[in-house]
Amino acid sequence: MKMVSLLKKNKAYLAMLFTQFVYAGMALLSKAAIAKGMNPYVFVVYRQMFASIALSPFAFFDSKQAAPLSYNLLCKIFLVSLVGLTLSANLYYVAINYTSATFAAASTNTIPSITFIMATIIRVESISLKHMHGMAKILGSIMSLCGAIIFGLVKGPSIHFMDWHSSARQQNLLTAFHSKGDSIKGALMMLSANTGFIVKQYPAKFRLTTLQCFFSCIQTIILAVTLERNPSAWKLGWDIQLLSVAYCGVIVTGITYWLQVCTIEEKGPVFTAMFTPLALVITAVFSVVLWRETLQWGSIGGTILLVVGLYVVLWGKNRESEKGQSQEDMQQTKEETRLECIIQT
Repeated sequence: MKMVSLLKKNKAYLAMLFTQFVYAGMALLSKAAIAKGMNPYVFVVYRQMFASIALSPFAFFDSKQAAPLSYNLLCKIFLVSLVGLTLSANLYYVAINYTSATFAAASTNTIPSITFIMATIIRVESISLKHMHGMAKILGSIMSLCGAIIFGLVKGPSIHFMDWHSSARQQNLLTAFHSKGDSIKGALMMLSANTGFIVKQYPAKFRLTTLQCFFSCIQTIILAVTLERNPSAWKLGWDIQLLSVAYCGVIVTGITYWLQVCTIEEKGPVFTAMFTPLALVITAVFSVVLWRETLQWGSIGGTILLVVGLYVVLWGKNRESEKGQSQEDMQQTKEETRLECIIQT
């Protein structure tokens, strides 16, 4: 009974730990599938197809739909799917061919910073230089992006801490050597892949995500057929490629999304984002052990800067939310006091 009670009490923490292991697996398996020759555009088609199927039961039982879908909203969802899923996913899987699984996991830590910058550009969010939380978000965003750039481009001396790695130091098992230009291109594409938009008007989250995956599947089929004319590229065998697309579609987009929605509703978005660096650590460890990826001091320095920047941004967001809630409570108290005075009068 004590064990059950303990699990219930810490279910949000366990859910986020599981989620980060899942995301680490996504980076590792995706890198393996692309490195083994799978076309990245075809990969996205199969991933979105599996995701649509996996999310369909959740969408069917999602009873939070406030109103039927209008033509205008469907067009918005289609455009958001094009930018937030189709473009983003294709950039991610093309870029992972030029970068490592560890950098792919590291780049997800820049999402809060990129979201803040995008929101500021389109004037959804304002920059407050008069308050600590505003300065924290600006400074954290700069640190996070600089850390990601350093991680991807500044290598430095290798960290040789495992003797059995000596035979594999010349070349990673999955990554061929790329030119400096390819490395820069891969890093920039990977960072761009973390840019996206959301639709806030539609409250049924699972139905919305299922629609986005479905629209993205159609869009990626058109893109993949245009760019990949070889029929053999579409064949899936009982190998790492099938495992990878099924894993990314069913486990990552299906089960993990449900866990994140539940955790965000209970603990809030800042709580879930705090666990993001864990996926980077897990990916780095397994990349070294399984794929014989060599860690370098430049990457370590970039990681530290990136993670510190992430937590600075999250601190600023949390501080801003607390201040906004406090002001709202004060305003509510004033209104209640004013109402009492009117009643007494």
